[in-house]
Amino acid sequence: MSCPACGALVHAEELKRLAALAQQSSPSEALAHWRKAIGLLPRDSEQFKQVAAKIETISRSLETMPGAVSKAKSGKWKGAAASGGVLLVMLAKFKTAIFLLLGGFAKFGMLASMFFSMGVYWTAFGWPLAVGLILCIYVHEMGHIAALKRLGIAATAPMFIPGFGALILLKQNYFSPREDARHGLAGPRWGLGASIFTALLGFAIHSPVCLVIAQWNAWINLFNLLPVWSLDGARGFHALRRRDRIVAALVFIASSLPLFSRGHLGKMAVVAAVVGSVYGVIRQEEPETTDPRAFWEYIGLCVVLTAFSWLPVSV
Repeated sequence: MSCPACGALVHAEELKRLAALAQQSSPSEALAHWRKAIGLLPRDSEQFKQVAAKIETISRSLETMPGAVSKAKSGKWKGAAASGGVLLVMLAKFKTAIFLLLGGFAKFGMLASMFFSMGVYWTAFGWPLAVGLILCIYVHEMGHIAALKRLGIAATAPMFIPGFGALILLKQNYFSPREDARHGLAGPRWGLGASIFTALLGFAIHSPVCLVIAQWNAWINLFNLLPVWSLDGARGFHALRRRDRIVAALVFIASSLPLFSRGHLGKMAVVAAVVGSVYGVIRQEEPETTDPRAFWEYIGLCVVLTAFSWLPVSV
């Protein structure tokens, strides 16, 4: 027979252990410990509310802490990121980015799905485009992983799905729309950095293939900003009030219009953008206030990603 009192004692000891570890850890590690602790508590308990409040406080504090750049320059860097200087931000955190990019290759299931997807794209487009697109999608997914790691949220390794891209499953929940937006928009932000790098490489070595990869990857990341289902755009909209969703939706629709001249698929993409944007605006979940960073980051990503439609390429 199980012993309820014994189980409660074990939980209490584990909570004490996790709380002690959190006190001695960095903010991101502390978040990971507190998220494990809250999983042991009943959702309707007062202790659950206290730990949830602590998680939100630490999570918010991460955004005011100086990272790889000094606190004095943080405003400048944030402005650069919002206006499309994502590559510079990634370079400033080069060591962390490389660690995450290489660390992800340790998962066998992810590798298997990656090579399977690459084989499908290889058959359809040839190996240069297949390799380039898979690497760009991988960078996008590592953006999500980086954001989740910073927030202390456990998740699976990316799994690649041909024709869809890739997905990551969360093992723990976020506790605010703001956290969901940080996680969701990190993928397109890193994806934009991959397109910028690939386009610059294409111009430097006069490679039309690199320019095509940069353009297609930009379109993939723009599609991910569609505010439906669990796409990245829906996560960004989660942190916006309805009036701000309307503005963001109009920008997204305008960003999709250059695709209209790209054949039947382009026309379908524009229709999907309109329908998806309407859904994103009227969806019921709405935060008490709009998160300004999510709003401007979403708009900035739409504007800069759509600029890749005018790269001098012929497909």
